[in-house]
Amino acid sequence: MAAIGRTLRRVLDLLYLGGGVIAALFMIAILVIIVLQMLARWTGHVFPGATDYAGYCMAGASFFAFAYALNHGAHIRVSILLNALGKHRRWLEIWCFAIGAATASYFAWFAVRGTYWSHKLNDISQGLDATPVWIPQLSMAAGTVLLAVAFWDHLIRLILTGQHGITADTVDQSHGE
Repeated sequence: MAAIGRTLRRVLDLLYLGGGVIAALFMIAILVIIVLQMLARWTGHVFPGATDYAGYCMAGASFFAFAYALNHGAHIRVSILLNALGKHRRWLEIWCFAIGAATASYFAWFAVRGTYWSHKLNDISQGLDATPVWIPQLSMAAGTVLLAVAFWDHLIRLILTGQHGITADTVDQSHGE
């Protein structure tokens, strides 16, 4: 049973890391689109839909980064309140993770459903690019599903082990940073 748990932990951590890598690739794509748009303007050409594509990449970068950021403690948490609760801290963390898991699951359900219906209805963007809307919506749906998985992962881990598993990068206080 412990081997299954370790394997599952590795798979989930790789999923969160994969989300972070995909988010970084979307950020690089934004840079490339902006540079191509600049080059097109300088040479007197038009890059139709560049702004729309950059927006799609920004949405993809944001949604894929959510689970990675949660897993690394980059989301805002009210640690002062949690630390003040002492022995009752665990119950507030369970409540917070439960609300987060339910909310992320709700968003994931509707993101997947919205993507499905956009595909089924052949919804096309209104910009110059005329992209089928379900294509950029895929990144939102996948990112919200990954975020919901991350919240449920940390909630279940907190309930079973007493530790949520969020690792925060700490600043070295000895150098006054």
